[in-house]
Amino acid sequence: MNSNVKRGWHFLQIPGPSNTPERIRQAMNRPTMDHRGPEFGLLTKSILERIKLIFQTNSHVIIYPSSGTGAWEAAMLNLFKPGDRVLAFETGHFATVWKKVAEKIGLEVEWVPGDWRRGVNSQQVFEKLRADAGGRIKGIMVVHNETSNGVTSDLKSIREAIDEAGHSALFLVDVVSSLGTTDFRQDEWGVDVAISASQKGFMMPPGLGFNSISPKAIQYANSKEGLHSYWQWQRIIDINQTNYFPYTPASGLFFGLDEALTMLLEEGLDNVFKRHKQYATACRKAADHWGLENQCLNEQEYSDSTTALRVPEGADADVLRKLILERFNMSLGTGLGQLKKKVFRIGHLGDFNELMLMATLSGIEMGLEMAGIPFNKGGVQAAMDALVTSQMSLKI
Repeated sequence: MNSNVKRGWHFLQIPGPSNTPERIRQAMNRPTMDHRGPEFGLLTKSILERIKLIFQTNSHVIIYPSSGTGAWEAAMLNLFKPGDRVLAFETGHFATVWKKVAEKIGLEVEWVPGDWRRGVNSQQVFEKLRADAGGRIKGIMVVHNETSNGVTSDLKSIREAIDEAGHSALFLVDVVSSLGTTDFRQDEWGVDVAISASQKGFMMPPGLGFNSISPKAIQYANSKEGLHSYWQWQRIIDINQTNYFPYTPASGLFFGLDEALTMLLEEGLDNVFKRHKQYATACRKAADHWGLENQCLNEQEYSDSTTALRVPEGADADVLRKLILERFNMSLGTGLGQLKKKVFRIGHLGDFNELMLMATLSGIEMGLEMAGIPFNKGGVQAAMDALVTSQMSLKI
C-alpha cells in the first residue's frame, strides 16, 4: 500500500495563478484558429469591446502575449526614455520588482521606502510632487493590490493628491491581482495606464498581459521617439481597428478570455467585488481567532484577494506550508523577499466559493496543530459564523 497516493483534487490556494474553472478550460479546448481569418476577427472585436467594462474605461486596452511583468515593461517603454524620473513606493515585493525593471531599462526611480505592511500614503504623494518644482517626475508607479502582503492602496486618494499638487505626471497602476477582484475604476480615478494579466481575477492560465491606456497616455507616448517595436501601443491600436494584431496573438487563450469576460459580466462586477470582500472578511475572522497577525496593519487596506499571515516568532511558515501540502494536498503562497519563512499567504480569489474557503481554512487549522504552532482552535467556526451571517442578510 502507498500512503502517499493523493485522492480528490489539489487545492490551489495561492494568490495566483488562481483556479481555472471548467467553463474556461472547456472554452480553451478548441482547435487552433486562423488568427487572420474572419472568425477570429469577430472574437477579437467582442473581447476588445467587453474588456473595457472590466477596466471601467472608454479608452483602449492592449492585449499582449506576456506575463504581467511584460505588461509593466511595455507601459514604461511606451511612455519613458532612459534618464526619465518616476516616483515609486515600496509597498511590498512586487513594487520592488517593478522598481528593478524600471532601473534596468534606464529610468531614474525616486523610491519612497516602506515597511511592507502599509499601502501608499497619499500625503507623501502630494509632498513629493509639490517638491518637484521642475516637473522632472514623469510618472507615478503604484501597485494597487500587493499579493506579497495582502495590502491594497487607496487609488482614489492618490489621484486626489496628484490633482491637489497640480502635477502632470502620468499615473501608472499595477492591477494584476485587483482587476476582477476589487473595485477599480480607471476613468473615474484618473489612472493613465492600468497594467494587468490573465491569471488572477480573470481565472485563466498565465500568458496574457494588458495595458489599459488613457487618451493622455496615448498622446504622450506618440509625442516621443521610442526604440521599441513589439510593445508599441499605436501600432497595435491601429491594427486592432480591423480586429486583428500586428503579431501572432495567443489565440488559444483568447477563447478562455472570451469565456472569462462572459462569467464576470453575467455575475456583475459589483457582485464579484462583494463576493471577494465577503470571503476575505471571513478569512480574517479565522485568523483573528487563531491569534495570527495579519501582515497588513491597516484594516482599511486589507486585500480582498489575498490574506498574508505571520507565524509566531520561532516558527517557520515554509515548514507549515510543506506539511499542509504533503498531508492535505493544498498549496498556500510562500513568503516573498524579506517575508520569506515569516508569512504564508492565502489566495481567496477568482472562481471561489464558501465551501472552498471552509476547506482551505480547515486545512490550515489542522496544519497549525500538526506543526506545533501555538494558536487558538476554532478559527474555522469563526469564519463559518461570519459566512452564515452574511448569507442570512441577503434577500432571498
